[in-house]
Amino acid sequence: MTSSLPNAPLRIGAVSYLNTKPLVWGLRERLGDRGELSFNLPSRLADDLHSGKLDVALIPSVEYLRDPSHTIVSDAVIGCRGPVWSVRLLSRVPAAEIKRLALDEGSRTSAALLQILLWEIHGIRPEIVPFAMEQTPEAIDADAMLMIGDRAMHPAPRCYQEIWDLGDRWCRWTELPFVFAMWVARAGVDVGDLAIALEASRDEGIASLEEIAEREAAAHGLTNEDLYRYFAENLHYTLGPDERTALDEFRRRAVSLGLVPDSSSPIETS
Repeated sequence: MTSSLPNAPLRIGAVSYLNTKPLVWGLRERLGDRGELSFNLPSRLADDLHSGKLDVALIPSVEYLRDPSHTIVSDAVIGCRGPVWSVRLLSRVPAAEIKRLALDEGSRTSAALLQILLWEIHGIRPEIVPFAMEQTPEAIDADAMLMIGDRAMHPAPRCYQEIWDLGDRWCRWTELPFVFAMWVARAGVDVGDLAIALEASRDEGIASLEEIAEREAAAHGLTNEDLYRYFAENLHYTLGPDERTALDEFRRRAVSLGLVPDSSSPIETS
């Protein structure tokens, strides 16, 4: 499918999760008639970008690494420099003994990250089974499960042998930050000055964290203070030199496990 016609509004897709709220703060109004903003799950955004249904999308970093024709269009990202809170492994057995692993359908990046950590830390590659968004942990026949988003922040009380915060594990293991998602354009799309709008929304969102927390906390079963701290302390929203190094390192390790194709292309932005 060809790219958008000149002067046609860009079709832009953003993630519908809580952690993106600061990135898209006021973005629809800032875009005006230059872009049409829609929301969906990360994996679906990546599929729509690949198929040409979207021109630009906030997609999982692993999906960017799987398609070298994509281009990062902004330094506004979703990342962490330590514990991330909303991405967790919950294991019913010691992590080294996991044989059957359920992976949350919602995030392909977190699924790849967990497989890398289990291989590098414990030398294991468990059998993978799906963990659908509508399923409960009790319904999953697996030794361990990856949970993301709201349900990872408040897992049901159970007897788990180990609980990993994947952001914390990666950052401690590699001494690097981690990038979960970034704004990416497909090949042939002229994004113009879109980066200015994306970065201005990110900056305004960061300056408005208390207001966003007050608006969103109750609906997600969080206190205003907890949500503010999640935004301010657990998440990082800028793609800097360390984040670029981390993306390259994530790609190298993912390639070694066959999770992404081998590519020597450097991390590029438009």
